[in-house]
Amino acid sequence: TITVILDSGESVTGELVGGDFLTDTAVIRIDPNGLKLTPVRIGDASKIEVGEDVIAMGHALGLLGGPTVSKGVVSAVGRSIETDPRTQTIITDLIQTDAAINPGNSGGPLANDSAEVIGMNTAIFQQSQGIGFAININDAQTVAIQLIENGFVRRGFLGITPVNLTPSIVGQLDLPVTKGILVQRVISGTAAHDSGIRVGDVIVRMDQEPLYNTGDMSKFLI
Repeated sequence: TITVILDSGESVTGELVGGDFLTDTAVIRIDPNGLKLTPVRIGDASKIEVGEDVIAMGHALGLLGGPTVSKGVVSAVGRSIETDPRTQTIITDLIQTDAAINPGNSGGPLANDSAEVIGMNTAIFQQSQGIGFAININDAQTVAIQLIENGFVRRGFLGITPVNLTPSIVGQLDLPVTKGILVQRVISGTAAHDSGIRVGDVIVRMDQEPLYNTGDMSKFLI
């Protein structure tokens, strides 16, 4: 059951339209009839500059009394973090901020000083202080549009099991590159198999776009 609490304090039932594990993004639908709803203003994440003021909003720790607001700056852009070590899932092109982000803030907006939403809060580094991350709003919108249209995200399918290169893998295999994706498995009958990709190959570029990790590959295949 999904309950959506509006700014007015009203509670309504939400419906999951679709979710995407690889980008930690979901779309929830509510019935707007009889509700006074004002959409947020969407900014352009490509124009974000390091050092600009931002505000993070969300229900931090589920504390009673309404949303939490914290202020900080854009600490960096273009960050990549691993969200699932088991599957080596990486989210790329994140906004790093020192605005306090805590459990419960996920999905809340990161806004600039013009009250435009430029990101969606998603994660923190547990072992650090003042390092939080938000999905840039341009990428979030790309995913959201597909979720609304299809209920899921359409990605191209190569047919490989990818592994992110690490210094230890590079040393063990004596590779001539330090960044890219190692092919651990090739599925028979797929595009990768038909094009001659083999186990042990390292993919460093797709259509002239540099490929550093599985997050880059996932984003490219969207």
